[in-house]
Amino acid sequence: MIATPSLRADRVSVDTGGRTILDDVTFEVVPGALLALVGPNGAGKSTLLGVLAGELAPSRGTVRLGERRLRELRHLERSRARAVLTQENAVSFPFSVRDVVEMGRAPWARLASLAEDEAAIDAAIDATDIRHLLTRTYPSLSGGERARVSLARVLVQDTPIVLLDEPTAALDLGHQEDVMRVARRLARAGRAVVVVLHDLSLAAAYADRIALLADGRLAAIGAPDAVLTPELIARVYRVDVDIVRHEGAPLVVPRRA
Repeated sequence: MIATPSLRADRVSVDTGGRTILDDVTFEVVPGALLALVGPNGAGKSTLLGVLAGELAPSRGTVRLGERRLRELRHLERSRARAVLTQENAVSFPFSVRDVVEMGRAPWARLASLAEDEAAIDAAIDATDIRHLLTRTYPSLSGGERARVSLARVLVQDTPIVLLDEPTAALDLGHQEDVMRVARRLARAGRAVVVVLHDLSLAAAYADRIALLADGRLAAIGAPDAVLTPELIARVYRVDVDIVRHEGAPLVVPRRA
């Protein structure tokens, strides 16, 4: 894997349909850290991830990968720099699970050896617990199984930057924890990792930093303890919560009548 450059959004705004989806967002994604993007529905999390991936052009502002503007990179260059897991992972043809995972190696065709390809594929299969699914066709899988196969395809791309949009949404509790452990392990290995999450407690347990979006703006960014405060959560989510400690991390508990 090549050295990880930083990924920086500088005053990024996105307008569509006469509405501002992102408004003047600035922050940096750094190597060796897991950043969780959180916020209410419609806050702009997935749009921001699309901008960070270079798939969506900002209306204003820039995103830089190291010293270069991300949108100036050729598609193949971007594919070797960052891997992206989107919320929608449609596969039109009845490819086998192994075929789908192997597709993630496409950016490295003719550059990596067969042994490197096989090692990356095997590691991703084990990390996502899908070895028992390899001979199944992708369309035959459940939503949670598809999510894990799609994550494996992202992992085998073996990029220094990993962007994951709600990777735990369709998963049971055990596999949610597995996915977040994988994401944290990638960050500890020196990669820059961004994960969009709805579960604030899950974000607090695994993220080094949390970026909280509200109405398209960056309401706060920092360590989980600094961002996940009762006052800030009440203002952004319009619900009162208590913050309790569990194994050193803040746990967000809504107040229920």
